[in-house]
Amino acid sequence: MEAKQDKKISVDSTISLKGLVKAIFNDTIHIQIGGKIITLPTSELQLEK
Repeated sequence: MEAKQDKKISVDSTISLKGLVKAIFNDTIHIQIGGKIITLPTSELQLEK
């Protein structure tokens, strides 16, 4: 029998993904993770100090 796993995702949680920054344009960053390239607007990034 398989154990039941709780699969909750909380809002405003921090997720860290390692990827390669492929390009940076005026207000977007293109990051390759695996075989996919995702685009992130810089306005949504929170830089840690």
